[in-house]
Amino acid sequence: MFAVLKTGGKQYKVQAGDLLRVEKLAADAGETIQFNDVLMLGGDAPVVGAPFVEGAAVQAEVIDQVKGDKVINFVKRRRKHSSKRTKGHRQKLTLVKITEILASGADKSGVKSSAAKAEAAPAAAAPAAEGDDLTKLTGVGPAAASKLNDAGITTFAQIAALSEDEIAAIDAVKIKPEWVEQAAELAQG
Repeated sequence: MFAVLKTGGKQYKVQAGDLLRVEKLAADAGETIQFNDVLMLGGDAPVVGAPFVEGAAVQAEVIDQVKGDKVINFVKRRRKHSSKRTKGHRQKLTLVKITEILASGADKSGVKSSAAKAEAAPAAAAPAAEGDDLTKLTGVGPAAASKLNDAGITTFAQIAALSEDEIAAIDAVKIKPEWVEQAAELAQG
């Protein structure tokens, strides 16, 4: 039985026991990971996904984190007084050994997904659940919103209720008068 899996923007045809060099994954040597993006299962009864095969997965053991071959980019401009430039690069890769191909029941296997860390990162960047999204105010970015949250201001109503003296007392962020007007509108709905 073989499977065609997708990881790192590339597709690989694998069987149990294969060694594979894939784009760097967030896993340490010895860990077992699972690739859930299976495009096709082959064998006696081939199954082609649309785009992925439901419930199928490929489990692998991480052997090592390695670097790929050196790639040299050399640029030379011809003629007199020309310039030259040489740049090199070695891609970071993960060496994995395919241990098992699961045709079904991948969600119940209990093995960490290869994309688990990448999916967890956006959830941590989400604003606090009890407050409003302060980045809806014109000129307030993620950095200013986190500074306002650290100062104890988490809702539009709090910004709308600030007086001139309270605005001057806040040192973390310079609150602009138009923020107060916008916050009052957003607090009303």
